[in-house]
Amino acid sequence: MEVHVHGPGPAAPFLRARDLFETEYDLDSPVHVRIRENPDERTWTAHPDDHVLNISRQAATSAMARELALHEFAHMARHEEAHPSHTQSTEEVLFLALAGNSVERRRVTHCYQIANHMKDIYADDITLRVGPTHKLVSFLESELASAVADQPTREREGAGRERDGLRLTSTSDPEMTAVNAAFALALVERHDLVDSDHRLYDLAHAAANDAPEVSLAEFKHRFKSLGPDPDESEYRRSLVEATREFAVGGKEQAAD
Repeated sequence: MEVHVHGPGPAAPFLRARDLFETEYDLDSPVHVRIRENPDERTWTAHPDDHVLNISRQAATSAMARELALHEFAHMARHEEAHPSHTQSTEEVLFLALAGNSVERRRVTHCYQIANHMKDIYADDITLRVGPTHKLVSFLESELASAVADQPTREREGAGRERDGLRLTSTSDPEMTAVNAAFALALVERHDLVDSDHRLYDLAHAAANDAPEVSLAEFKHRFKSLGPDPDESEYRRSLVEATREFAVGGKEQAAD
């Protein structure tokens, strides 16, 4: 498995990730890691010919660098095996799920995140076979705690009156935070990573309380119960149903 690191950052985390990955898997195409100076550069992969892993220098020098690389190598493996989760067009699913419905742009954007979660479930089925689990659990806990803390606040009206549910300044969306919580619980339960009294459950409960219109249990079940080896039709159906559930509450209408 060839790994080439380019840019202003260390090669060691990516080479250590390669060594772990190779204990169970391999990649046919070379991997080019491109470290970017931009601290806001998200970690993502592309497959123009060889595999390309784009990552910020900040992430490449963090304590999670090796684990991030392992996760992206797993996505590359799913891509090479043409797993349905990595070949299914999200745009096609949106058309099938939402045709005939009027949906806010915000919700459509979040549907892409749901598709990414389903990809991540299958990537992390590989990641958690070859790598340690404690850092991933801590990462999920930290991210969910930050999102739950960044929820709508109360705005006072007049003498002592309060009005709930106004988002004044926040980068988290309560509905998407609830879905993210469902993903986190599904992942740790799918791989039996935590006990039932873990703090993740308290955080997920708080996220669900902030978004009563989203069923935490329903989305956790959808993510957790994804079959290990679905065919294209089965996977498409699962993604259409999850998308429709989030965007229009499961309503199915014929296209105009």
